[in-house]
Amino acid sequence: MQLSFDADVEEFRAEFVAFLDEHLPDEAEGFERPRSCSHLPKWAARWQRTLFDHGWLLPGNPPEFGGRNATLLQQYVYADELARRRIYRSFNPQGVGIIAASLLSFGTEEQKRRWAVPILRAEITASLGMSEPGAGSDLASLKTRAVPDGDHFVVNGQKVWTSGAHDADVLLTFVRTNSDAPKHKGISVFLIPTDTPGVVRRPFASVCDHDDVEFNEVFFTDARVPAENLVGKLDDGWRVATGSLGHERAMLWMDYANLLDQMAIDFTPHGVVERDRYATLVMDARAMQLLGSAAMAKAARGEEDVPAQSVLKLLGSEALQRASEDALNASGAAGLVHPAITAPFAPLDLDAHSGSWFDRYARSFAGTIAGGTSEIQRNIVAERILGLPRG
Repeated sequence: MQLSFDADVEEFRAEFVAFLDEHLPDEAEGFERPRSCSHLPKWAARWQRTLFDHGWLLPGNPPEFGGRNATLLQQYVYADELARRRIYRSFNPQGVGIIAASLLSFGTEEQKRRWAVPILRAEITASLGMSEPGAGSDLASLKTRAVPDGDHFVVNGQKVWTSGAHDADVLLTFVRTNSDAPKHKGISVFLIPTDTPGVVRRPFASVCDHDDVEFNEVFFTDARVPAENLVGKLDDGWRVATGSLGHERAMLWMDYANLLDQMAIDFTPHGVVERDRYATLVMDARAMQLLGSAAMAKAARGEEDVPAQSVLKLLGSEALQRASEDALNASGAAGLVHPAITAPFAPLDLDAHSGSWFDRYARSFAGTIAGGTSEIQRNIVAERILGLPRG
C-alpha cells in the first residue's frame, strides 16, 4: 500500500499553495458575512471568480468550466489543502457543487453557457428544489407538477427546506411531468428563475438561525417556465436526481474526516471521560481517512464502489454528530457563544461561519438526513454489501 503521493501530485499541491498565498482575501475584505448559502457578498463573489479564472474552483473540470483537468489524486490534495487551511471555495456550495455540476453532466451546451458558467463565476447563485412536505427522503413521491403548454410548462406545487432560495437567482427544480408512470419515472427537472411570476419564496427560521435564516418554503402557482429550461430528457429526472446526489456525496467523506480533524484540534479534553471520547473522535477521523482513501484509490483505477460511499456517509455523519455533542457537553455554558464574539473574524474560516458548539451540534442532525438519510444508507449497506433480503 502506498501512503504517499507521486511527485506530480505534490507539485500540483505546491502550485495551489502558492496561489492561495498570493490571492487569499484579507480579513478586512471579509467583514460582511453571507446571510445564506445562496447569498454572496461582493468579496466572496470576487474570491470565487478568482478561483474560476485561475482554474482552481473545480480543478477536475476543463479550463472553460473553472478547472485544469486535474486527476482524481490531484483533486484530493486540492480538497485536503482547502480543509487544512479551513477555506471555503464558494459560499454558494450547492450552486457550485451540485447544480452547476449537474448541468455540466446533463445540460445542453446552451444551458452550460447560460446557467452553469454564471453560477461558477459567482455572477448568479442557485438553490436546489427537491424536498416537499410529503417527499423528503422519498423524493420519488414528489407532487409538484409541470404541464406542457405550447413552448412552456406550467408549474404548480410546493417545495420546502429549500436552503437559500430567498437569495437565489435560479432553482434547479424537480417536478412530476407524467402522473401515469411509476413514481420513479415521470419526473423531470427544470431551471426556474426565482423572479418568474407565480414563484413565491417564504424564508423560515430554524433553531440554529440568529440574525439570518436559511430554509424556505417555495410555492409555484401557474408559473410558466420555458421548455428550453428542461434539464436532461422529459420524464427522465430520476437519472438527474441520482446524478445530483452523486455530486453531493462524491467527496463528502473527506469533508467529514476534515471536520472531525478540526474538532480534534479545537476540542481540548478535560478529565477521564472527555479523554476517552476524544480518543474516539480521533479514531473516527482516522477511520474515515483510511476508508475514504481506499474508496478513492478504487475510483482512480476506474472501479466504482457505490456502497462504500454509503458506509462513509453513514460513519461520517453520525461520528460528527457524536463529536459535536461531546464538545458541547465539555464546553458548558461557553458552548452557547459564537466564536466570532471571542476571537478575530477570519473571512474564509469554516468555523467563522459555523456558529457556537450548540449551533454545530444542532446542525449535525442535518448531516444524517441530507444526501441520503442514515436509514437509507443502512438499507444500502444491508442489501448491497451484506446481501440481506429487502425488508
